[in-house]
Amino acid sequence: MSNLQFYIQPGGSLVGATRVPGDKSVSHRSIMLGSLADGNTKVEGFLQGEDSLATLRAFRAMGVKITDPEEGRLEIQGVGLEGLQPADDAIDVGNSGTSMRLMAGLLAGQKFDSVLTGDSSLVKRPMSRVAAPLSLMGAQIDTAPDGTAPLRILGGKNLVGIEYPMPIASAQVKSCLLLAGLYAQGETAVLEPAPTRDHTERMLRTFGVEVTTIDGRSCIPGGQRLTATNIQVPGDISSAAFLLVGASIIPGSDLILEGVGINPTRDGVLQILRLMGADIDVLNTRDVGGEPIADLHIRHTQLQGIDIPENLVPLAIDEFPALFIAAAVAEGTTRLTGAEELRVKESDRIQVMADGLQSLGVKAIPRPDGIEIEGGKTKGGQVNSRGDHRIAMSFAIAGALADGDVLIDDCANVATSYPNFVQQLSELGLLVKDQLL
Repeated sequence: MSNLQFYIQPGGSLVGATRVPGDKSVSHRSIMLGSLADGNTKVEGFLQGEDSLATLRAFRAMGVKITDPEEGRLEIQGVGLEGLQPADDAIDVGNSGTSMRLMAGLLAGQKFDSVLTGDSSLVKRPMSRVAAPLSLMGAQIDTAPDGTAPLRILGGKNLVGIEYPMPIASAQVKSCLLLAGLYAQGETAVLEPAPTRDHTERMLRTFGVEVTTIDGRSCIPGGQRLTATNIQVPGDISSAAFLLVGASIIPGSDLILEGVGINPTRDGVLQILRLMGADIDVLNTRDVGGEPIADLHIRHTQLQGIDIPENLVPLAIDEFPALFIAAAVAEGTTRLTGAEELRVKESDRIQVMADGLQSLGVKAIPRPDGIEIEGGKTKGGQVNSRGDHRIAMSFAIAGALADGDVLIDDCANVATSYPNFVQQLSELGLLVKDQLL
């Protein structure tokens, strides 16, 4: 089996102005809601990565006509709330947990049966967290015995609205239930124990759906229809995180990231880096399609280790692999707690990051719900990303500061969220290339 590796030589800096790929969360939702809308929806800035394309293919398999993306532009011919058709086979969403969990909510309200499956990584991730609350709404969803995919969703069920207090903060669970709520009788309300990203609520409103959010309680009345609209996808702050960290820690860096989404439920990486002393200016703030965006100007400075506030954890849950690299070169010790969710991502990100940091000579102690990282120097060495795109990209940034070459194994999944990552790093000034073995 071939192995895509990243090879990074120390040195270089990140200088210039660039754009990061379109926001993956918004790209997924643009396909889903555009497909269910009445009329045609045009999308610009769509992320042409494997995860978002998996969602596009899934809705094509259910009879929705969607043009091929060209430079992030596409058009969706919406079929309305009841217009989806049964797919011929199981719907394979690859590595995309967002696709599986959100689509489970939509498919629970259909007249037909569906099966959702994914790759070898996705079928190990917990899906009872959506199957259980959907069953409270009247859905019937069968999982594998250990609560994982494939998901077998029986159609023709009459859903009823519920009020569901989430045991853990999860935007995917919240979004799944709100989307199921479109098909439910009465109101569906989700209570969050901590704030999570609100892209679903914002985009539903853009499509003309009434959604109210007060004090962590998001509520949607059933039976509403979606009206087609145009969507501008902002730059993905989760992708920007690698460059934010890189420009902060690599000497000589002076970087502008244009048009990045700064949704307040996603800006934890900015807040945490600033607490560590990062020099980041937020410029030209504006609103596009219900989402706030801005240009970010980052300059190198020496970071300091911190105890990361637990209230920021849900606002930065996908950005912690990159933040761990910042901690590895900061002065002092950085401690993270309250982040057990990191253990059930594309990999066990606490353990895999700890293993990788240790292989580069960094003292990193994994904890059940977090990690303790002592900042200092990084050595050259070899890291196994375990097929996790965010871990591969994080260690690519670390390689610029190592005292020798860094080789990262199992990097093919970077294409799920950041198809031109290596090329962009190289153009901005880092000494990085990929190679297939």
